[in-house]
Amino acid sequence: MIGILLAVTSYFFLYSHIFYCQTIAYSDFEKVSENLYVSDGIDQSQRQQMYASIRKARSRVVAFWGKSMGEATLILCSNPDEYQKYCHSSEGAGCSLGTPWGDSYIILNPYGLNEDVISHEMCHDELFSRLGWWRATTQIPQWFNEGLALMLDRRFVPETDPLPRYLSYKDEWMYLTHGAQEVLELDDLSSMKGFFGGNQRHVMLAYMTAGMEVAYWLMLTNPRNVRVLLDAVARGGEFTSTYERMRKAGEIQRHVPPSSSYPLR
Repeated sequence: MIGILLAVTSYFFLYSHIFYCQTIAYSDFEKVSENLYVSDGIDQSQRQQMYASIRKARSRVVAFWGKSMGEATLILCSNPDEYQKYCHSSEGAGCSLGTPWGDSYIILNPYGLNEDVISHEMCHDELFSRLGWWRATTQIPQWFNEGLALMLDRRFVPETDPLPRYLSYKDEWMYLTHGAQEVLELDDLSSMKGFFGGNQRHVMLAYMTAGMEVAYWLMLTNPRNVRVLLDAVARGGEFTSTYERMRKAGEIQRHVPPSSSYPLR
């Protein structure tokens, strides 16, 4: 009995945010639908705007993925303290949490209740839902996870067509790297720590590097091939070799020379 109590206590202290998400139904948040909980500090007029943003974000997800498979519970917070409680962080406009047993949550802070942030977090959840927690966390590099989410998130680059989107990300990347003089390598951005473990400039450059890389890959291979790639990983294929094989096939098909000006190759 003592062992069980210690295990529960340790779980709470280590993963209190997951515990709070799992018990959201017993909180002061209002259950609007099966997968939507809203802080009682958000008034009705604000809620209607937020619900509209959620619908638009889901439309982006469907347009990009073909269909939505994500089933995350959305938790809409009204103040930074609520966000800290459920996300276990005060940083960012929103966060996504997944568990080994399949539950997933999207927590949005008062400044993240918009179409861009919501679709960004929903894209993370799509990846989690399609691959499962283990494969998503052990086989998918963080730069791909974040870069993919940026394809739905238009805060940094508004273009949606593959070529203009890639060129815009490249422009942003060139600016932040002072003309490719201060580069972050993809291998260094594979983990959560490598991606987010730096100052604000490091994190912004990590995002632009991920966005440029994924935009380049999608320009070569076609957005539909995201599902082909993930299906291969779901069947036991190795991410990096499959990703690189598809990239090289796209370069050949589009007659991109090996000595192209793409800065990360």
